[in-house]
Amino acid sequence: MSQSLAGKIALITGASRGIGAAIAQRLSADGAEVVLHYGSGRDEVETLAASLRAAGAKAHVVQADLSAVDGGQQLVERVTALKLPRIDILVNNAGIAVFAGLADTSAEDFERLVSVNMRSLFNVTKGVVPVMPDGGRVINIGTAATRIAFPGITAYSASKGFVDALTLQLAAELGPRNITVNVVAPGAIDTRMSAWINEPGGKETLAQVQALPGVGKPEFIAGVVAFVAGPDGAWTTGQIIDASGGTKL
Repeated sequence: MSQSLAGKIALITGASRGIGAAIAQRLSADGAEVVLHYGSGRDEVETLAASLRAAGAKAHVVQADLSAVDGGQQLVERVTALKLPRIDILVNNAGIAVFAGLADTSAEDFERLVSVNMRSLFNVTKGVVPVMPDGGRVINIGTAATRIAFPGITAYSASKGFVDALTLQLAAELGPRNITVNVVAPGAIDTRMSAWINEPGGKETLAQVQALPGVGKPEFIAGVVAFVAGPDGAWTTGQIIDASGGTKL
């Protein structure tokens, strides 16, 4: 990997596994000092941090429950307590999915979606941007399901629609500071959240809707994030970058 992010500090939410862990590994490999947030996967994130440190990188670990009403503020306070000089790159990756249609989405599940996917993302960004230098990067992990209708993920898709709209508005608001704001929108990626891929018929279903063959891997998404986080992404903002393997083109 290049050292295109040498001297940069990146905060990645939901970094204990899956796409978040892959992003942390890639940004670290590109030279960034990383702050790894986790909610409950302490052992996983500590293992990841140890592996990054063993490779010569700087890695910090912070915990915050983003499902709490004040979860975003908790995270910002704990990052502030690390006394880092700044945050150059914010990757809002933490999110939950509820696999249910309109009638089957409970009030409790809806509130969790709002808390994690919407409220905490807004408040983390609100807290980090003031300490982000001009030329910084905000990267939100969205979903191709805001472009495509998938039955059974109604409220989840809507919560990510909030992320798309917020990204557009923040790109304009923060543009005068040369801070770029973009969405990277995965399709089905082989993670715990998309366990259905490895169930009977899962890969066959995927093959019918995806232009590119095979199953998406977390490192595919990390590569797109690394592009918009790095110097080559300096002139890209307010965009939803589809990283779905060409799902339902």
